[in-house]
Amino acid sequence: MGRLVELLYHNQDKAIAMASKNEGISLIPTVKAQEEEEEQELVDPQTELREKCNEHGHIKEHFAKYQECNDRVNGRSKTTETCVEELFDYLHELDHCVAKTLWSKLK
Repeated sequence: MGRLVELLYHNQDKAIAMASKNEGISLIPTVKAQEEEEEQELVDPQTELREKCNEHGHIKEHFAKYQECNDRVNGRSKTTETCVEELFDYLHELDHCVAKTLWSKLK
C-alpha cells in the first residue's frame, strides 16, 4: 500500500508541475470572493408617504389645530383639557391619505 501512495503523490506532483507550466490550466479550482454590492438602505414607504401627505392642505389644517391645542394646554398650569381629539383627527386624515397608495408600494 505504501508504494501505491507513493505513486499517487509522485503523479500528483507531476500533474501540478505540468499545470503550472501551462497558463490557464489548473487542477486546483480557485474561488474568488464576490465583490460586495452596496446594500441599498431600506426606506419605509409609509414614512415617505406620510411626509408627502403632510404637505396637503387639509392635513396641514388638522396639524395646525393640534399644535394650537397643544400650545394652549402647555401654557396652562391647571387644566383638564387634552388634545386627544385633535391628535386623532390629524392622524386619521394622515393615515387615510397614506392608505390610498401604500398597498401599491408594498412588495
